[in-house]
Amino acid sequence: VQLQASGGGLVRPEGSLKLSCAATGLTFSSYTVAWFRQDSEKGREFVAVLSQNGYTAVYADSVKGRFTISRDDAKNIVNLQMNSLKTEDTAVYFCAVTHRNSAMKTTSGYDYWGQGTLVTVSS
Repeated sequence: VQLQASGGGLVRPEGSLKLSCAATGLTFSSYTVAWFRQDSEKGREFVAVLSQNGYTAVYADSVKGRFTISRDDAKNIVNLQMNSLKTEDTAVYFCAVTHRNSAMKTTSGYDYWGQGTLVTVSS
């Protein structure tokens, strides 16, 4: 199983960025998908999770209303659209998947992780 995250970069405050994570080696539609992030000071924190059927999304309070998680099971991709970015959104973003049909916010419940993509929000 491999998860390949992409789309990170440098963006100004209030800008937008779209992250993607391509999965191979698994039946993608059978997995709950999520994004986490980690900066230099904090541990890995939950950002968003999307259910296996794509109908239920849960977001961290800090990104609610600004970020949108989506999935394309035909292409085995999970996306994170990030709008109105803030400097505090600067972090390495990781995609993760779990076979559990549950909107988990803890890292321990996830089976596979991508390598991370760096998002820097700065003027």
